Amino acid sequence: MIRPLAAVVKATLLAMLLSGAAAWAAIPDRALDAQLVQLDRYGYNEPEKAAQQLRALAADPAHAGQRLHLDYALGRNAVYAGHPETVRRIAADLEQRPGGQPLARMLLAELQDRQGQTGRSGDMARQALEALSPPCPSQAAQAVPPNCDARVALQALRLIARAQGARGEYAFADTSLRRALALAQALQDHTATGAMMGSLAVNSQVRDETAAAQQWMTQAWQMAQGDASAMSRAKMVESMVASRRGDRNQQLAALEDALRLAQQSGGRRDVALLQNNLLDAYIHTDQAAKAVQLARLALPVVQSYNDQTVERTLRHNLSVALVLQRQFEPARREVARVLELAQGDFDPVRRALQLRELGEAYAKVGQWKEALRLYHEERALSAETARRNRDSALQQLRLKYDSEARQRDLELLRREQTLKDRELGNRRLAQYVGVGLAALLGLSLILMGVMLARVREANRRLKANQSLLRAQSERDPLTDLANRRHFLAVMDRHAKDVFTGALLMIDIDHFKHVNDRHGHAAGDAVIVEVSRRIAQAVRAEDLVVRWGGEEFLVFARNVAPDQLQLLAERILFIVGEQPVQTAAGALRVTCSIGFAHFPLPPAQLALHWEQAVNWADMALYTAKSQGRNRARGIVTVEAGDAQALIQIEADFDAACSSERVQLQTLLGPEPPGLPDSTASVESAD
Repeated sequence: MIRPLAAVVKATLLAMLLSGAAAWAAIPDRALDAQLVQLDRYGYNEPEKAAQQLRALAADPAHAGQRLHLDYALGRNAVYAGHPETVRRIAADLEQRPGGQPLARMLLAELQDRQGQTGRSGDMARQALEALSPPCPSQAAQAVPPNCDARVALQALRLIARAQGARGEYAFADTSLRRALALAQALQDHTATGAMMGSLAVNSQVRDETAAAQQWMTQAWQMAQGDASAMSRAKMVESMVASRRGDRNQQLAALEDALRLAQQSGGRRDVALLQNNLLDAYIHTDQAAKAVQLARLALPVVQSYNDQTVERTLRHNLSVALVLQRQFEPARREVARVLELAQGDFDPVRRALQLRELGEAYAKVGQWKEALRLYHEERALSAETARRNRDSALQQLRLKYDSEARQRDLELLRREQTLKDRELGNRRLAQYVGVGLAALLGLSLILMGVMLARVREANRRLKANQSLLRAQSERDPLTDLANRRHFLAVMDRHAKDVFTGALLMIDIDHFKHVNDRHGHAAGDAVIVEVSRRIAQAVRAEDLVVRWGGEEFLVFARNVAPDQLQLLAERILFIVGEQPVQTAAGALRVTCSIGFAHFPLPPAQLALHWEQAVNWADMALYTAKSQGRNRARGIVTVEAGDAQALIQIEADFDAACSSERVQLQTLLGPEPPGLPDSTASVESAD
């Protein structure tokens, strides 16, 4: 038996070594990484030439173990070249290969960013970052761990920060950019380090942190020395900061320096991008005719790269210049083209700025009616952006003080260890009792009874305390529902690989109005009562989780698909039929629900539980977007494989519109006549 056992051990060790080697091989070695980075930057301006060199590298047998990242580099190059079908084909291929899923999602994120879909790009990049295994360090590190794909993580964080900034979440964007900067510094990549410093400078200026912006800008300029292309980008950052400060002369001077440096480096795309930025400077220095001329020059170059993000900005600047020249009909055509390129995915920050610039242009030429309309639209967007910025800053403060929660967890662990020590002491005490019995048989019988009773009582208390500690760590203190930690434990036991059952994601409608108009005490009362009603509506075997804030999640493991609709409808009516009694008065509260049964019909494709939660959340989003007080359930999904599911997730609204996803709608209870305090809760955001 010894020799077979040794053989098993040897085979196991060999398998571990081979699997470890495969994981390391997925990340390019230092020499190849340097080549890929150089070709990536070259390909931004010359994608076709860079593609030839990348294909030659991929064909080299010496790089056979690096095909994942070579194909990923070819996909990024196709993004630069404006070939979306090629990008999707490469992403679909990567998705099917071990370790390729994060790279596939990053390619789709880059493509969406290039097409002007900034918000969707950030969401997809976050999925890619979370899918990296093992993850890269979230804090600054002196060196990148050998199994961390830092280059892909850096690219993902750049897109995430851009999406956060576009939504006005500048505090979150600052955190993402600092994490990306730490990775760039650990990689010893001076160009990427300078780029992240430049982005931090612009983000700091947007937050009116002028001193920090100046410091980051100075560091970015120092990092760029000796590289004309990097110096050009640093000057462009200087112009953006100057624009935010309202210093138009400095903006124009920095842009002209940047254009000269870009022309020296020979980058056609960089030149066109800077010409686009110069348009803005010319417009604000009363040189509209020059701006129109420059726009006509830059537009064909931008279109040759199929870069819709830059084209949107360029056409917007052109529309402003045309308004200033009183060419109103051509200006309207350019505005319509901007809306068409946006495909409904407007960055609120950028859109508010565009509306302001158009409104100011119409006001300058005496078109007051149009200027007033644009002003009101811009003010609404700006208010929403300010709210998001404030919310992100508050969330950052909450994250900062999460360490206190971790400290409480440590205290619970220490208390548990103390209880274990007491248990050991009790065991020793029982041993002493046994020794006493042997020595003093008569008297010891009495003493033993007393001591054993004390031991049993101590053990009973110990077990009760252990159960209490465990329950406290997995319950929400406000509602006494299960929390996320408990749900994760359930998923780890019952749905580790493939999720089956039903999920209902529930959101209290207009909950922010309750807190804003009636106070947090009323908000807490609403959350407690809604949680009680949900628990009353579901079956005894269903799990109700407080997912966070005003969101709840119901996991119905054994519900039949035809019964799921009835369960969702019961929750809608039990939550919304009767007002909630609070100290502020009776408040009518309704909810929105997204639900689905898994595996998704009709293909019955297997999903991980995290994907299942995401599908329920997307269904909830449609319920909220269509008026709230309703449930939206996924009936069928026309997807033959995992790649088709990913494409649907990337643009769920389009999939619903094209009936690739069929949804059913259940309406909540009709509103009765209620006091004004209740009506305020229902008002639209």
